Amino acid sequence: MKRNYVVARYEYKGHKFEILVDPDKALELKSGKQIPIEEVLIADTIYKDVGSGDRVSPETLKKVFGTDDVKKVALEIITKGEIQLTAEQRRKIIEQKKRQIINYIAKNAIDPQTKLPIPPARIEAAMERAKVGVDPYKSVEEQAMQIVRAISRIIPIKIAKAIIQVKIPPKYSGRAYSELKKLGEIKSMDWKSDGSLVAEIEIPAGLQGEIMDKLAKMTKGEAEVKVLYTS
Repeated sequence: MKRNYVVARYEYKGHKFEILVDPDKALELKSGKQIPIEEVLIADTIYKDVGSGDRVSPETLKKVFGTDDVKKVALEIITKGEIQLTAEQRRKIIEQKKRQIINYIAKNAIDPQTKLPIPPARIEAAMERAKVGVDPYKSVEEQAMQIVRAISRIIPIKIAKAIIQVKIPPKYSGRAYSELKKLGEIKSMDWKSDGSLVAEIEIPAGLQGEIMDKLAKMTKGEAEVKVLYTS
């Protein structure tokens, strides 16, 4: 039977802490994705050594982490420690992340000479020529930026940006403010006397459709969106 869990390990203040986790979800959590810790943990137990079954006492957890809450401690172990992947799990996860990175770059990058999108196959070939690696722990967005810089020595490429103007009706503007900051870099924001919000946001050009869909859902289709500039 194939094992569907791995050990996450963290050594701190002279103590070793181990937990059993789902490898895929633990990596996503470590990369910054918001996942409930309950979906990541295989067992609500903090071990000194998983192999021997020796558990860490609540007193030690309080001394080291300031809490004996297993879920809070497990979150620290995953984010600050190491996830012990098997060679096959690591290969599979790296390949999955590589595909995600290539797709992200293909959506967001253009050839600055022709202003046209770059096919995924050409991006992958440039990555191979530039000998760039993929880190299973880092986010797709962070690595994509690094890889674009690396392969720009091989092919002409840059991340295309767009400036969009968004008008949010008064009944959605309060809640929309915090959500808009997640979509891209806010260039300007203007609260109107009627309570509506007008903002200009810089986003990856390839994500225009996706972001417009999010705005439509957020405002039940009442947001007004206009593309001001693409480069």
